[in-house]
Amino acid sequence: MRSREEVYQMLNEAVEVQTTWRFAYDAAKAAGDNPDMKIAVRNHKALEGVIKTLRWTLEYAGVGSPLQ
Repeated sequence: MRSREEVYQMLNEAVEVQTTWRFAYDAAKAAGDNPDMKIAVRNHKALEGVIKTLRWTLEYAGVGSPLQ
């Protein structure tokens, strides 16, 4: 089992990576690069699930089940 600190660190990393994908999306949109926009959106959206799951694991207030 992972320690609470390890999960918290993973959450911080996931948020940073999600932010990176948001910037990648913005750059691709400005360049009119639809394939790269799709990749960035897909990865950004996937990280929403990761972040919600990690927050649920850490018992953040107001975070419902990651399955919903």
